[in-house]
Amino acid sequence: DRDNDRVSVSLDELTRVVRLWQSQKSDKNENENPYQQLFQHVHPLVIGAVDRAESLSIMLCKELLAYHIKEEKIQDRIANALNAKYPSHGYPILFEEAKRVGLKVSHLTPEINSLLLELNELYSEMGQRATTDFDDTHAHSNEILNIWETSGILVHFQQDKDWFYRTEERRWISLNDNSTWRRTLKVGNKIEKSILHIS
Repeated sequence: DRDNDRVSVSLDELTRVVRLWQSQKSDKNENENPYQQLFQHVHPLVIGAVDRAESLSIMLCKELLAYHIKEEKIQDRIANALNAKYPSHGYPILFEEAKRVGLKVSHLTPEINSLLLELNELYSEMGQRATTDFDDTHAHSNEILNIWETSGILVHFQQDKDWFYRTEERRWISLNDNSTWRRTLKVGNKIEKSILHIS
């Protein structure tokens, strides 16, 4: 991108580019291979890695669906639909559309919906982006990037590091990285906080 940072590429984006190329090719470039042009911008190994990531995504989706749906054909259909038919992973699938896809859905009770909205508000507050810019080449990042919670325990990943912008390379370098997984336990009436060592 413009800051010389890596950008993510999805298999769907790559296949759409190839499909668009093939649909718009004229007689004079009929023998041209779209991958020759694509390889100038995306390394061939990246295309292989993206394909592998999509296969993993479908496999994980099927494994999760298997907890609720026993028929393998239905699992395949839903997993492929969720991984290939939507313009982005951030696309919201609402109730009626979830039913159309084949997911077993039901409306939440108002009480559960209210509790989930409260929880979302807390997690959103915890996960606020927190970057302090000292000048145009120095910054510090201190934010929670991941939250796991169950009854009586909360585990989160706290990013805590300095950043230096190396102008010659047009990229940010991390320094003084004190990022850690942290655990918060409720023991009786006490709250205990500690660093969680995960290798």
